[in-house]
Amino acid sequence: MKDRSGTLRIQNDNPKTPFYNLKKIWNPSWFQGNRKKKNYFEGWYFKMVDKTLNHAWAVIPGISLHHNDPHAFIQVINGKTGQTWYFRFPKEAFLFSRKGFYVEIGNNSFSKNFIKLDLNENGSHFKGELRFDNQVPFRARLSRPGIMGWYRYAPFMECYHGVVSLDHSITGEMIMNGNQADFNQGRGYIEKDWGSSMPKSWVWMQSNHFEKTGVSFMLSVADIPWIGKSFEGFLGFLLLNGEIITFATYTGAKITHLKKKNDQVEIQIQTKKYIIDITGKKDTSTKSKGALKAPVSMGMDRVIHENINARLEIKLTGKDGQTIFHETGNPAGLEIVDDSDLLSSSK
Repeated sequence: MKDRSGTLRIQNDNPKTPFYNLKKIWNPSWFQGNRKKKNYFEGWYFKMVDKTLNHAWAVIPGISLHHNDPHAFIQVINGKTGQTWYFRFPKEAFLFSRKGFYVEIGNNSFSKNFIKLDLNENGSHFKGELRFDNQVPFRARLSRPGIMGWYRYAPFMECYHGVVSLDHSITGEMIMNGNQADFNQGRGYIEKDWGSSMPKSWVWMQSNHFEKTGVSFMLSVADIPWIGKSFEGFLGFLLLNGEIITFATYTGAKITHLKKKNDQVEIQIQTKKYIIDITGKKDTSTKSKGALKAPVSMGMDRVIHENINARLEIKLTGKDGQTIFHETGNPAGLEIVDDSDLLSSSK
């Protein structure tokens, strides 16, 4: 049986596709695990914002294979109200392709090209299909198989990260709890995580809603445990004028300032060519604070709060002191999860 994009659906976990385990290293959007793996999670993050900016939604399909409660799931966030929904499915309902990024969970399907929702449970109803076009991928190469760079090859990491589409256009409509949302001419973004647990502390921010269409920014800073120790690692990009500027621990970039103040975080990053100043500020309205379930070693038992109606101020300066880019992204996604000393003092 084939899905709409023509890729074969594989409904078992026997790796019959030639070189599948190698291919998926350079294709982080693909399902990286299998349904038999223990103490494991994998999830994709689809953010959709309509043309008028009146609708900002995130949909997160995934699977949690932690021993006490294995199941598939779909989380939905309304960025304007902060409401969240968590739909559970048996782990057997999670189907995936070995020839591309395509996932089914029940009557719902997800790929880089579209999502199709048919969720109806306890009075909550989401139904419709959105198409994604003109995607800007984060292209992999041997030395950098994705946004993680050579860290993608490192074994025993708690969490891995991938970027599927930095920016794309949206067509289609969706019925969301009885209200019709028109996403035609909207903008979208797709990324993912997989591993055994999310980090203890992190800052994540993303927006592709700047003054000029086609600009996209993402940054993730985390306290990363690895082989009995931990280190502060970060990765990110700025898509500007068709160029992807990457800055990360593995590129030699440095965080020279990191400070949290109330609902705001300030970060400065220095690379060989640029200085990047970032200010992320949450929407202080309590209505826009979405509670999400996040994976830890025992299962989907941790609750974090994500704001997808935040604001990001990005300033890119050359080493000659000339300002190259200085704009505000709104709406933006922002998570500040500080359960360690990651943000306890400024650099």
